[in-house]
Order: sequence, then C-alpha cells, then structure tokens
Amino acid sequence: MAYIILSAVALALIIIASLVFFKVGVSYRKKTAEAAIGGAEQEAKRIVEDAKKTAESKKRESLVEAKEEIQKNRLEYEKEVKERRNDLNRQERRLQQKEENLDKKTEALEAKDEKLNKKLKELDSQKEEVKKLKEKEIELLEKISGLTAEEAKDYLLKNIESEVRHEAAIMIKDIEGQAKEEADTRAKNILGLAIQKCAADHVAETTVSVVPLPSDEMKGRIIGREGRNIRALETLTGIDLIIDDTPEAVILSGFDPVRREIARIALEKLIVDGRIHPARIEEMVERARKEVEAIIKQEGERATFETGVHGLHPEIIKLLGKLRYRTSYGQNVLKHSIEVSNLSGLIAGELGADVTLAKRAGLLHDLGKAVDHEIEGSHVTIGVDLAKKYHESKDVVHAIHAHHGDIEATTLIASIVQAADAVSAARPGARRENLENYIKRLEKLEEIANSFSGVEKSFAIQAGREVRIMVKPEDVNDDSTILIARDIVKRIESELEYPGQIKVNVIRETRAVEYAK
Repeated sequence: MAYIILSAVALALIIIASLVFFKVGVSYRKKTAEAAIGGAEQEAKRIVEDAKKTAESKKRESLVEAKEEIQKNRLEYEKEVKERRNDLNRQERRLQQKEENLDKKTEALEAKDEKLNKKLKELDSQKEEVKKLKEKEIELLEKISGLTAEEAKDYLLKNIESEVRHEAAIMIKDIEGQAKEEADTRAKNILGLAIQKCAADHVAETTVSVVPLPSDEMKGRIIGREGRNIRALETLTGIDLIIDDTPEAVILSGFDPVRREIARIALEKLIVDGRIHPARIEEMVERARKEVEAIIKQEGERATFETGVHGLHPEIIKLLGKLRYRTSYGQNVLKHSIEVSNLSGLIAGELGADVTLAKRAGLLHDLGKAVDHEIEGSHVTIGVDLAKKYHESKDVVHAIHAHHGDIEATTLIASIVQAADAVSAARPGARRENLENYIKRLEKLEEIANSFSGVEKSFAIQAGREVRIMVKPEDVNDDSTILIARDIVKRIESELEYPGQIKVNVIRETRAVEYAK
C-alpha cells in the first residue's frame, strides 16, 4: 500500500514538473518568435526603402535617356527635312531650266514653221506656173501632130509592147535552144553517172511504231489502275499509246520521231522488267532518253564517216544525228543528207570543182531541219544561222541559203548542192505524200494554169510532175506561149511546195475542119 502511494506521488511530481517545463518552453519560444518577427519587419522596411530609392534612381535615369533619344531623333529629322528641302529646291531649279529651254526651242520651231510655210507657198506658185507651161506645150504638140495626148500614148505603147514581146520571145527561145543543145547531153551524163555511183534504197518512214507484247494480259498492266500507268507514260514522252483489239501489240503514235523512239525503248524495257508503275516508268523513260542521245551522237559520227567530211563542230555532229529521227515527205532526212553529200561530191568531181567543199555543203544543207520544230523560221534560215554560229565557211553558208532558191546561187558549189538535192528528192520511191496533199497539189496546179488569160484547159499529169496547158489559138500567138509558160513556172515556184520539178507544157494548135457533103 505504501508502495502504491509512493508511486502515485512520484507520478504526480513528474506531471507537475512536465507542466512547469512546458510552460517555461512555451514562454521562451514565444519571446524568441517575437524577437524574430521584429527583426523581419525591420528588414522588410529596409528592403522597401532600398527598393524605393533604386526605383527613383532608375526613373531619373530613364527620363534622362528618353530626353536624350528625343533630342537625337529631333536632330536627325531636322537634318533629313533639310536635305529633302535642298533636293526639292535643286529639282525645282532644273525644271525651271528645262521649261526655259523648251520655250526657246518652241520659239525656234515656230520660226522655222513660218519659213517653211513661206517656201511651200512659193513652191505651190511655181508648180502652178510649170503646170500651165506643160499644158501649153501639150496643146501645141496636139495641134502639130493632129492627135490627143492619150491617143499618142496608146499608139506608142501598143507598138513598143508588140515589138518588145516579139523580140523577147525570140530571144528567150534562141537562148533556151542554145542552152539545151549545149547542156542537156553533158548534164544527163554527169547526173546519170552520179546516180549510178550513189544508188541507195529508200523506205518511207511512218508516224507510228508497234511494240509487240508477250501476251494480251500485259495490256492491262500497261494501262494500270484507273489508267495511271498509261497517263504517266504519255505525259513523260508526249506520245499517244493506242491499245485496241490488235492482238499482242501496242501502237505508239506521234509526229516527233525522237519522242516516239524514246517511248518505244522505254516500253520495251518495262515489258522485259515486268515492274510497271509510275516511278518505274519515269526511271525507264530517263534511261531511254539517255540511250537515244547516245544513238544520236553515234549516227552523227557515222554520217561524217560515210561521207568523209571531217573537222565538224561537235554540236553540228549532234544536230546531224538528230536528222536520223526527222523525215521529209516520208524520206529520212539524215539518209537524204548523206546521199546529197555523195551526189554533190560526184558532180563536183566531174565538173572539176572542190569535192571536199561540195560534200560538206551537201551534208549540212538540211541542218536546220534538226531543230525547225523548236525554233521559229524556215529550215533554210535556221540552217544558215547554225552554220554561221559554228564558223562554217561562206561557201557552205551560201549553199545552205540557196539550196531551195531563197536566194540566187552565185557559186558553183551552191548550184551543185541544188542539183544533188533535187536528184535525191525526185528519185522514185524517195518521198511520199498523203493522198489529201497530193490531190490538193494537183488541183492547185490546174488552178494556177487556168488563171491566165487565153488558157482554155489544163491537165496535171504524171503524178503532178507535168502540167499540160491548152491555149486558145485565136487569143494567144506562138510568141506568147513561151511567155505564158515562164509566167506559170514563176507562179508555181512561188505558191507551191513540191518535191523534184514540174514540167510546164503549153500547147497551141489550130484546126480547120470541114465536111464534104
């Protein structure tokens, strides 16, 4: 029992001691906190004061800087205004000077006009005097001759015209007869020998190419989903693909042989490869284009090798290679140029002219056709410009310019190239025309012939290489037939395009018919 009491007393003492210590601790912490709060308030006041002082100083500095900037801008503006004012003053002075000069010129022109008007009036009066004198002279001449001025003029013109026409017809007939007698035999021998030595086959070129397919199933793959493959190929090559009922074949149609060849090679590569889609088509077309460029270069070099023409500019060799893919009336232009070169060399050899120069001019005579679809102008003009650009000789340039009669041939080489070009183009099978152009040319021939007075009928015969013209014997005499033939030839040369040459045959005959009864 005593133990329990002692324990309770001890516990009570411990609790009392704990309460005392707790109160003392709380009191101490309160004092400490109050001291800290007081120090913090003082520090906060000090910081606020420092901030106010700093803000005031910054404000004063900013105001000073702003004033300085305003002053600086004002000075710059005043300077700029002053410069502009000076410029305006200078321009105003210039305008005043120009106005003064214009006023002076105007006054001078007005003075000149007055002088000119006076001179014109004097000239008018002089013209009137001359006119009166001329009328008096004509009246005097009419009295002396007994004819009016118009009657005398008509009489003189009729006599002179009939005499001149008669003499001109006789002279033309004599000159043509002499020229034919001297030139026909020799010309036939030279041309016959040249053609015999330069015999070549001709195959007419077409505007379509046919690509064989391994099976009709390939047509669907070429067309592609919703036609995307065929559209891609046509867009990249510029050639139309015709896919119809033709078994195991696709037709490529286009008038540009280079593009058609690129499309053909690209399509063949795609068929062999088997992977046909727009990206692959673009890759194959690019490869085909490079391959055709290599072929063009090889063909140009082959042409120079076959003709023996050396020292050509590399760009001219490329242009010659492009002629491999150009045609004229179905005739391959590169083969035609090689043939003209060889013919020109043979003819020059027979005539004792420069064979090398003749062959060079013959090879380059149609050079403009390589780019006439890209550059405006005739192939003759383009060829002349290209030859000058790549420093060909004057004789070669002149031969190119004259080979279709655009200008008169003034050198023997130009005449030789003209003849060789005509022989190559006019050979049977060398060229072809479509039926529509052929019929139009025949109709135009007869139309030109019938347009001349005195012509009764005309007939285009021998595939348009000859036109026979029947004239009215009562309206046209023998001398006039020669002049009519020459006039018709000039009209045909100026208005028609045709391969080779056209013979104009004017016929005049008088028939007397009676019946015995």
